[in-house]
Amino acid sequence: MLIVDIHAHMDFDEYKDDLDKVIEDNKKAGVRVIINNGVGVKSNRRVLELAKKHDIIKPALGIYPVQCVEMSEEEFSREIDFISKQDIVAIGEVGLDYKKGDDNPYGDAYKRKMKRCFEEFISLAEKKSVPLIVHSRKAELDVIEMLESSNPGEGRIIMHCFMGRKHLVKRILDNGWGMSIPCIVNKLQQLQLIVEQAPMEQLLTETDSPYLSPYPDTKRNEPRFIVEALKKIAEIKKLNVEEVSKMIYMNYQRIF
Repeated sequence: MLIVDIHAHMDFDEYKDDLDKVIEDNKKAGVRVIINNGVGVKSNRRVLELAKKHDIIKPALGIYPVQCVEMSEEEFSREIDFISKQDIVAIGEVGLDYKKGDDNPYGDAYKRKMKRCFEEFISLAEKKSVPLIVHSRKAELDVIEMLESSNPGEGRIIMHCFMGRKHLVKRILDNGWGMSIPCIVNKLQQLQLIVEQAPMEQLLTETDSPYLSPYPDTKRNEPRFIVEALKKIAEIKKLNVEEVSKMIYMNYQRIF
């Protein structure tokens, strides 16, 4: 089986004690690619180090929207300049986040600054001619409108773990953008409806590791758990699991 994880965070502390073993276990399970998304200055550098050490890890660099609002203009400009000089497969994780909670104390209070940051990353992805991996929690419409106004072209946008309404899903698909389906598709009807709606050529798979494990008794997610997403996609699309894994791998090769 060919397993592709286009959105993971293997640089996070949850893997610091056993990452080498995790990588080997995942290779044995059929994982061919892990696109590791950076979320800030320190994270981006760890991502680059991991990509040098492990051949299946591919670097995507970015700044999580909540971290963007906490940076000074000078700090942000320096990081944009740094990212612009790196050999990467994508810009990510970037976007907007309006949901107030433990990992976002601001809600939409700084949406103007988040939008300015996101505009910079959209422009940078266009300049580097790499895909953009997009976070859009509780900000789906603003994200879509910003991307549409930038005219990034088909296949250059990947919507990460999208949870917006059905008419917004249609808008994304009509634009030719990709939808990245997390392992928890086996538990969430909203994600299952996206799989129903999307053509196979616009589907990819992800974990958001270490988060969103599909197993109730396993807290830390891993790329190999994408097998659960592949099973559910195959069930919905009435295809063989191996066939689905090959099609998604081909989508990855075409886009990245």
